[in-house]
Order: sequence, then structure tokens, then C-alpha cells
Amino acid sequence: MDLDIRHLRMICAIAESGSLTRAAAQVGLSQPAMTNLLRRIETFVGGELFVRSRSGVEPTPLGNQVIARARIVLSEVDALFGDLHGPSEDRSLRLGSVHVGCVGSIVNRVGDALPGREISLRIEPSTALLAEALTHGRLDAALLGVIEGFEITLAPPVTSRALVYRYPIFVALSARHPLAGNEEIRLADLRDEAWISPPGADDGSLAALRASCRAAGFEPRLRFEAPSGAGRPLVADGHGVRLVDPCWTAAPGTAVRPLMGEPQVARLLVAWHRDRLGDATAGALYRGLAAAFVDHVHDNPLFGRWWEAHPEVHPLL
Repeated sequence: MDLDIRHLRMICAIAESGSLTRAAAQVGLSQPAMTNLLRRIETFVGGELFVRSRSGVEPTPLGNQVIARARIVLSEVDALFGDLHGPSEDRSLRLGSVHVGCVGSIVNRVGDALPGREISLRIEPSTALLAEALTHGRLDAALLGVIEGFEITLAPPVTSRALVYRYPIFVALSARHPLAGNEEIRLADLRDEAWISPPGADDGSLAALRASCRAAGFEPRLRFEAPSGAGRPLVADGHGVRLVDPCWTAAPGTAVRPLMGEPQVARLLVAWHRDRLGDATAGALYRGLAAAFVDHVHDNPLFGRWWEAHPEVHPLL
């Protein structure tokens, strides 16, 4: 058999969703059909592309090589057909972003990548709301955070490209907490804590927290609701713990630590309107957002160490 674009999209869908079932739904195949096709592709390339893990399926070393090349090919193909739409661009860029550690650098970095553009920025904890704003034309582009296992539907002419393919979610707790001195924390050891509900519950973050805690043997006691950074004083005073983006510098009185075994995983996507942004502009936006993210990976040294150990998740520039 020969590989075609459909096969490449399928391989990337499996890698990004971490699940044959979810990937099959994305590309419109039954799971048995996808499994059979994957086996044929693996025979063609000469080795296994994915192996089963506790959290789903993960790429093998060969799989990572094939996926990286597939993403480059698909990016070029999407750019080719995106150019045929003839987008009409103006000098403003309405940009949205989830509340991640790099938001402080986004305007400058994207501005450097797109000189002469007037950039406005909407910071929103909910990826679902950002996706809706993109769909209805209230935003031109957005940086979206997607929790593993919970997909966001983007309808044409909105398209997307993975910025960071996979990264762990950390936990924030009081610096006085008995576990604060640990380099990583077992989720099960937080069973007696009060939790601050994650923002953006409509995009799966709350459901993912519940699922992870149940897998660790307990039901999280959700005591507080606090948008974005409003929960930091509660954490510092020891009233509760919360899940956080790993790039955040620990606020005074708090500690930000990785969770053992990475029970919570997310990815970042750059999404944009094809009829608003041409290929060159979308590429420059991608590079600007990548630079903004990388600016902050070492703000938390523990995440910086993880980042350096996982070059396979870095943006493809």
C-alpha cells in the first residue's frame, strides 16, 4: 500500500487524542476499521507506531518520527489549500488565549512576528468559549488549551495546528503544606484536601479532575470556585489546592509541583480563521505564540526540566 493524506491525518489524530476510539470518531472510521488500517500502515513503515499505556496509546520512537514528518506534510497541504481561499486581511488581529503562564509575553512576541499589526487580546479560562468566538467571527485566532480526553470542535473555515503536543498539569498548594517540599506529589495523597474548581468547566477541565481523582481512589471535595488567578490567596492561606498550568511561577506563599504519573495532561493548539489569516500570517502567529510559550517554560524549574527532557512535544517551527 502507499501512504496518502488520509493515513497521515489518522496517525496524527491517534497521537493527539491518545485513543483509537476518539481518533476513529474524528476521522469518520469505525474502531475496527482504524485498527486494521493502522496495522497495514505499520507493516508499510516497518514497525509499531503506537503502544498501549495506562492512559491510552502512546507513540513509539518510530511513531514519533513518523508523526513529526506527517505534521509537516499536513501543514504544507493545509497551507496550499488555505491559500486558495484568498483571505482578506486587515491590520488588526483579534487574538484570544486561555489563561496560561505565557500570556504576559503574547502581545510582544506576536507583535514582533507580525510587525505593523494592532493586536488585541482576550484572555478567557474556557477553551469552549474561545472556540465559539472563533466560529462566530468575534476572534481571528486563539491559543486553545485542550485537556486530554476532551476534544473541542472547530468548524470550517476555522482550522488549527498543535503548538505543544502534550504537557502535564501541575498542582498548586500552600508553601506550608507538608507535601510542598516534594519534587512531585501523588494525587492520592491529596484525597483529604479541599479543591478549587478548575476554570472552564464546560471544556472538560472539571470532568477531567473528577475522573483523575476517582482513578486515584477518591472523590474530590470541591469547595471553592475562583476564576483564573483569583484562587491564589486561598491556596497561599492553605484553604485549598488547585490544578495549574505548569509554566506559572509560584505565587508568594504557594508551591507548584508536578503530579506523579501525569494524571492530568493537556495540549495547546493555535486556531485561526482561514478567511481572515493567510498562510504566511498564520505561520508568523504560530512562531510568535511558540516564542511566548518558550519564554516561560523555565519560570517553574521543575517544568523546565520536564520540557528539556521531552523535545518531541516542542513546537515545530
